[in-house]
Amino acid sequence: MNTGCVLRVAINAPLSRLFDYLPPDDGKPLPGCRVLVPFGRQRQIGLVMELVPHSEVPISKLRKATAVLDDKPLLNEADRWLVSFTSDYYHHPIGEVVAAALPALLRQGKPLESLVRKISATAEGAAADLNMIRKRAPRQGALLTIIRNADSISFAELDEVMPGWRRLKKNLADKSLIEEFVSSEDSDQPNTCANVEQTDGPQLNRDQAAALQAIRSRPGFRVSLIDGVTGSGKTEIYLHLIRDMIDAGRQVLVLVPEIGLTPQLVERFRTRLGLEPVLLHSALSSTARLAGWRAAHRGSAQLILGTRSAVFVPMKTPGLIIVDEEHDGSLKQQEGLRYSARDLAIVRGKKHDIPVVLGSATPSLESLQRCREDAYQHLKLPSRAGRAVPPLLRLVDLTKHQAGDGLSAPVISAIAENIGQGGQVLVFLNRRGFAPTLICTGCGKIADCSRCDARMTVHANRNKLMCHHCGASRAIDSKCPDCGSSCKPLGQGTERLEDSLRAQFPEDTITRIDSDTTRLRGTMKKALAEATTGKTKILVGTQMLSKGHHFPNLTLVVIINADQGLFSTDFRGSERLAQSLIQVAGRSGREARQGQVLIQTAFAHHPFWSELFSGGYERVATVALAEREKAAWPPFSRLALLRASAARREDTHAFLESARKIAEDMKMGDVRILGPVSAPMERRAGRYRAQLLLQSRQRRSLHDMLSHVRAALEGSTSARRVRWSIDVDPIELF
Repeated sequence: MNTGCVLRVAINAPLSRLFDYLPPDDGKPLPGCRVLVPFGRQRQIGLVMELVPHSEVPISKLRKATAVLDDKPLLNEADRWLVSFTSDYYHHPIGEVVAAALPALLRQGKPLESLVRKISATAEGAAADLNMIRKRAPRQGALLTIIRNADSISFAELDEVMPGWRRLKKNLADKSLIEEFVSSEDSDQPNTCANVEQTDGPQLNRDQAAALQAIRSRPGFRVSLIDGVTGSGKTEIYLHLIRDMIDAGRQVLVLVPEIGLTPQLVERFRTRLGLEPVLLHSALSSTARLAGWRAAHRGSAQLILGTRSAVFVPMKTPGLIIVDEEHDGSLKQQEGLRYSARDLAIVRGKKHDIPVVLGSATPSLESLQRCREDAYQHLKLPSRAGRAVPPLLRLVDLTKHQAGDGLSAPVISAIAENIGQGGQVLVFLNRRGFAPTLICTGCGKIADCSRCDARMTVHANRNKLMCHHCGASRAIDSKCPDCGSSCKPLGQGTERLEDSLRAQFPEDTITRIDSDTTRLRGTMKKALAEATTGKTKILVGTQMLSKGHHFPNLTLVVIINADQGLFSTDFRGSERLAQSLIQVAGRSGREARQGQVLIQTAFAHHPFWSELFSGGYERVATVALAEREKAAWPPFSRLALLRASAARREDTHAFLESARKIAEDMKMGDVRILGPVSAPMERRAGRYRAQLLLQSRQRRSLHDMLSHVRAALEGSTSARRVRWSIDVDPIELF
């Protein structure tokens, strides 16, 4: 039926559809504006995705929107297209995608503009005799004087300069001497750093200059992969490209995988570009996040630096998107809307017809394969910039050198030698806590989590056993609850490793950097500053230290327990192990002095090591791609995981069995259906988990099946007893 104008609204609900409403009586909102609408028995904030002349619902049954919350669209046509694409590709409810794309305060109905309550003098107040007012009412006269001298002043400023002024306000207002008003406090001026002295960067070497020219040579959309060894100067190329765009009046979005990578990047951008990057990441307050989002939306933010969710931030004049450490798994959201920020950055760049630059010392195999297919431009930086040379890599065979408290004799000797020569050491162990578990010395009982199929980790400093999967914690058992024997920690964590190093090197400053020691605001920045200046002699840390950081004095990297990834059941195991090792090894020897990397392993003759040492990451990637092609694993096929969890095991399997039957009934021979099976860690946080894997060489076939299965499941009764999600292009199968 023709309704004249129907609003198609995205609402934050787990349903893959838009909802039709009539405009409110006070006006018709534009697409991209928020509206308040009745939804069931409640009122919800939704986003108008489009206006259409018809609805499949009879006009008599359509409800009216209650109010329009925005005068101008929050999301323009291209931004809404990205939301719709994300919803379609990842088979996720569009209202939840909109929620992911908007800051929390906008989702709650707060205005886009930061409105400030102010006071100014009226014409009568400006002409009033201040001396007369001061004689009759000294404090009223003092307040009016402040207001007149400031022309206009905010409530917050008055709170600072004249506490208690609010009691006097009504008297002056009743005399028509002052008036209140609301205004926006934000400026449309670019975010320049007026007090920052810009510095010139080093001259580009031949490889850097060639890569920069190759990207500059073709305007418009093209994906370029800068494949550069650690320390090869990828950031220098980023800086030149950013300067190009800023000079042209365009905005740049830089995505990084983790918040920890931003401090050094921010300082480098400030000093080299003379502007303050607008930051967007989860550690910001809601107010700060909205302010950054607003600046990008207006166009006053010339450079936006953020983690994965920043891929949705609107830009008035987009010119370039850079994805640093493009291989990193943190760029893939693992809960709720399971999107890849790297892949969406590429999709967005194509929509805007702007270049997208990916950078990594260890590119993902998906990106390398796209280069082989000539879909991406492959730009190699094979040498370190300046005088730096690659570090020397050496295995320490633990079958010949026993590791006491995690450290073998060759490692202890090398640490002492490097510190004695004025160097700095990084000891890397990707396992936080004191020890991976607590074991009974009598019966061998392991301290397990009561809510997960997982062991509790010992955190000695806090005297707690903690589950790193659900967050549960309890006091460390001194006696076994079953047999009464004493308990002891088993294995190594960063906390225990730190204690071992302090015992070996009591005179040297040792700093541990992991998610336990950097929980408080400012601790990460302080620790990195001390490491950069060389005050810290020995750094102990997890993967937080493995990428993006530059420590000028670091001459030795020691990798503890490197064998974790050698026998992974995940087909990405060798790729991830190589990436982790090369990234952390790359922290060593980035200045004039050559670095050294010692890798402790109990499997020195494993073929992985010969591949890595003979041909580096390129050799590991070549072998892995050949294996995947034979086995039809990504990037030579497409995967999707249907995940389910419930309080009862049988509910998850019943739900996934119904999903399997729906998929099988489509009779699509080019899609393999595997499962359902219980997840390797079946119980987590008290819920049982299972999964169904879909695999196909044809992307279209896979997505057709997913669309059909999702539509059928949303209306099924079995779906009400489980939490379920679809993960397209999963990076974690287990």
